[in-house]
Amino acid sequence: MAAVDSLDLARRLIRCPSVTPEEGGALDLLQEVLAGLGFRCRRMVFSDAGTPDVDNLYARLGQEGPNFCFAGHTDVVPPGDPSSWRHDPFAAELVDGWLYGRGAVDMKGAIAAYIGAVSRFLEARGPGFGGSLSLLITGDEEGPAVNGTRKVLGALAEEGESLDACLVGEPTSNQRLADMVKIGRRGALNARLTVNGVQGHSAYAHLADNPVHRLVTMLARLTGEPLDEGSEHFQPTSLQVTTVDVGNPATNVIPASATAGFDVRFSDRHSSASVERWVRERLDAVGGDYELAVRVSGEFFLCPPGPLSDLIVRAVTDVTGAPPELGTSGGTSDARFIKDFAPIAELGLLNDTAHKVDERVSLDDLEALGRIYQAVLDGTFAF
Repeated sequence: MAAVDSLDLARRLIRCPSVTPEEGGALDLLQEVLAGLGFRCRRMVFSDAGTPDVDNLYARLGQEGPNFCFAGHTDVVPPGDPSSWRHDPFAAELVDGWLYGRGAVDMKGAIAAYIGAVSRFLEARGPGFGGSLSLLITGDEEGPAVNGTRKVLGALAEEGESLDACLVGEPTSNQRLADMVKIGRRGALNARLTVNGVQGHSAYAHLADNPVHRLVTMLARLTGEPLDEGSEHFQPTSLQVTTVDVGNPATNVIPASATAGFDVRFSDRHSSASVERWVRERLDAVGGDYELAVRVSGEFFLCPPGPLSDLIVRAVTDVTGAPPELGTSGGTSDARFIKDFAPIAELGLLNDTAHKVDERVSLDDLEALGRIYQAVLDGTFAF
């Protein structure tokens, strides 16, 4: 069984234009490669009203436990204007020790590094390694996340398929490769605030009700004090105003309404319900007619340090010489679904170019991440 070349696989994956929700050939490629390594591959397509159909891949090698799963996604965000890239976003060009392309770090590079590690692990250990390896690869992480990982996990559970531990390959590294392993994530709440008033002439303000003034006061109340100070594993909750919209082209008209959007990333000191209560208390203190629409994309979660994170810390330290920090910062990921089914931890490439123009990964980092993943596999079946 020949080892899989991680760089070659990463380039082939980047050349698949798998912008959410398109499969783009990426899952076809992974299925071909994994089947060649002996994995049983299942394509799982899910639908839901109002959202695109999504293709997913679940592959497993082995029948017995423990079942160690690697989770990731082949869908990528749009590249934007291709002319703003120095290198074609889907050409996977190699330049001066870097691999360029959409998905290089988020997260086709990590998937390729892991599969290369799996191939070397199997080459060394053979099929009788005392457990099972599986991969859960979705095409719906960058999208609404409705027809992806969550539904795959539900279908597998109904069939009696279980995961014993899961490593998610999201780009968690900040300043250097593997300087952070994520063992949880903050909760995420997004809100749209609409303040209603009475339109009128700005010269006769006493005959109108200016919603912009109340909106500004409300936003000052929301941003003027912290929600909490954080905790041992979580940064303080952050509320960020993301947009203020009035849409008033006239200079002498008081508008009838004004809106603002804000995003809250909350620590374990809060739930989405307590965040919403906190927000409404401050809006009510200002008063007047307003509407608040809230969408929660995930509650906070924490997988306390334990055997899985300990194993990953050892693997990182052995390969890089420096132990990683265990953290919960950053945005949401599909780990928020997986944590209900198995212990999870997240480790991947540097995140500094994720979703950016000229997204890229260092070839040295790609190779080193593969060695870290292989060290994790070598130690996996000891816990």
